Amino acid sequence: MTSTSMSKGANLPVTVGSVRAVLGWTGGAGAPDADASALLLGADGRVRDDGDFVFYNQPQHASGAVRHLGKRQDAGVTTDTVEVDLRALEPGIERVVLGASADGGTFGGLSGLTLRLLDAGTQREFARFEMEATTETAFIGGELYLRGGQWKFRAIGQGYASGLAGLATDFGISVDEEPGPAAPVATVPPVVRPVAAPASPPPRAVPAPGRPPASRLPSAPPVPPAPPASAPRLTKGEERLPVDMRKRLSLRKEQVAVSLRKHGAEGVTARVVLILDASGSMSFLYAKGVVADVVERMAAVAAQVDDDGAMQAWTFASHAARLPDLTLGELPEWLRLHVRVGELSLFRRGKKPRRGLLPGQVDMRTVGIQNEEQKAIAEVRTYVREHPAADPTLVLFFSDGGVYRNNEIERELREAVEEPIFWQFVGLGRSHYGVLERFDSLPGRRVDNVGFFAVDDIANLPDPELYDRLLSEFPAWITAARRQGIL
Repeated sequence: MTSTSMSKGANLPVTVGSVRAVLGWTGGAGAPDADASALLLGADGRVRDDGDFVFYNQPQHASGAVRHLGKRQDAGVTTDTVEVDLRALEPGIERVVLGASADGGTFGGLSGLTLRLLDAGTQREFARFEMEATTETAFIGGELYLRGGQWKFRAIGQGYASGLAGLATDFGISVDEEPGPAAPVATVPPVVRPVAAPASPPPRAVPAPGRPPASRLPSAPPVPPAPPASAPRLTKGEERLPVDMRKRLSLRKEQVAVSLRKHGAEGVTARVVLILDASGSMSFLYAKGVVADVVERMAAVAAQVDDDGAMQAWTFASHAARLPDLTLGELPEWLRLHVRVGELSLFRRGKKPRRGLLPGQVDMRTVGIQNEEQKAIAEVRTYVREHPAADPTLVLFFSDGGVYRNNEIERELREAVEEPIFWQFVGLGRSHYGVLERFDSLPGRRVDNVGFFAVDDIANLPDPELYDRLLSEFPAWITAARRQGIL
């Protein structure tokens, strides 16, 4: 079995019945300790009860399917391991999130942070994911997930500045506040309990040797209520939306605010730019309404982050074309008019579309069918230079892969390092993302101005997870760009 080196957002089928997820790192004097954990999630992306959280203080799931095996040291490398027997998982468990928390510091204080997947039977490694971290005190390395009856693994590499509490509450677990000094340890409830738990206390996990009781973990402080600044912003035109769309938007704006706060970017403002792949292979996603749903979900980002709630937008294939700005009040009509791929007469060049073009629509025959991402990148760079703004620019770039202009794309994005633009690429489930998958590790840039992740089926990705992944690297870029004088 050959081991696959994975990049952030990549996924692969898991063909073994039982998996060992081995978190490894090295750390010198003053470096924190790290603890691996696992959360068992249902189709709604949440735990069923406190027993679905497996960690050092609760080292085995009741089903026996997930076990925390503990730490080892070998040649200066420390590992902490979780084993998942995919065959023994209870019906209804569709994801196993492989997480970790840092004790006594941040993950940025650890070197060589790596998640390795082994066949638990043969101990052969079949996947390796090398991760980077900065100020995070909790981390999700990846997840095992069920799709079409097949288990897969996705490399995530996403951190939380809010520690174990932030990780746990994101998946439906509440963290008890530490009791007062008079409370005896014997009556302290465990750190985790379901949000909708019954009034009677759940069974207590026995603390591991040398560890404090779960409710007194230094990496799991009480979660304070969100400050008023986190409230979703009211956006001009929102009141004109259909009721169902307005309700979805309100919930999504709240989740965007939560994700920003989680990554230390509460209240950040940015100009938001949307870029949509319209190459031939995207036709199926347009026809199924997947792209329209993506645009609606991105409108919530602009509504919460952009000062006027509007997005500039481009579409591209063989050529790039500017679309009319997307203003929130016109969202339903914008989706109807502008979320399109090639016309039926695509291969009958020189002839008019059968029904003609409505005002503002792009003749998609002129856009073509191939992948030329660098042309859209260049047009956005020109727009930002010609229309300077006080806020940085966040580009949300959606493509289903087939990237082949690697040198041209790399040149554009390297040159854009000195510009106030962060490029967040999202892969929509095909493959061959080329240089976009490698940008996190490309040297020779003052700041990392590119983020990338891919998903198999974005329509089934819950909003909280989508926004967390979409906004996980943008705040770190803002900090680095300010330090370097780019912003």
